[in-house]
Amino acid sequence: MTAPSIRVGRKHVNQISNSATGKGFNCSKTGLGMIWGVTASMVVLLIATPMAGAEQTATESVKSTIDGVIHILNSEELNQPGRSVERRQKIEQVIRQRVNYEEMAKQALGSPWIELTDSERQEFVALFVQLLRDTFAGRIDNYANEQVLYLSEQYKENCVEVKTKLSGRKVDTLLDFRLADQVGHWYVYDVIIDGAGLVSNYHAQFASIIRDHTYAGLVHKMKEKTLVVKAFETITVQ
Repeated sequence: MTAPSIRVGRKHVNQISNSATGKGFNCSKTGLGMIWGVTASMVVLLIATPMAGAEQTATESVKSTIDGVIHILNSEELNQPGRSVERRQKIEQVIRQRVNYEEMAKQALGSPWIELTDSERQEFVALFVQLLRDTFAGRIDNYANEQVLYLSEQYKENCVEVKTKLSGRKVDTLLDFRLADQVGHWYVYDVIIDGAGLVSNYHAQFASIIRDHTYAGLVHKMKEKTLVVKAFETITVQ
């Protein structure tokens, strides 16, 4: 069961300031107005569709998604033998409404995205989503009984960072969800796990592979599922 959500309205949020916090966050350079264990596992399972409602705050959007996932994980019916595939499919349905996979893939790839055709971009997004699933999906069942604490919202321009803490029996994990407002709806475009950015992590590793093997080499590795991602490598987040 999750801890009660801390609702933080726009009038009460802390405005992000690099000088004040030492770690601000940046919106996507392309104008984003337009989940580690759990979050990465959750971020892992989707492609963007409209969110629950414009009246929701970013924290409420994150909380409704996490509550939905935990409800499925704690379902005795769906935890029966032989129903793991169905359980993950239901989790996908919940998360699919909350994450902008295309934006994540674009930021993870970086400048090579500009040179891709529409069909190549669609192919890369699909491969990126599959990579996330292959890397993280099997881990999500380990977090059914964790407690989620909602700490704060911090705004910058049209983006917001929802800070949470996953409280486990052995260790606590800090999870910061970065969302962008797109036509009145909140979409997750990155997750920071104990200071390690999911998108930054992938970007660093993709750039290294492209440098050594070209973009075609990266795609080949993703298609052949030979790309082993260092999922928890710490990347300094700007």
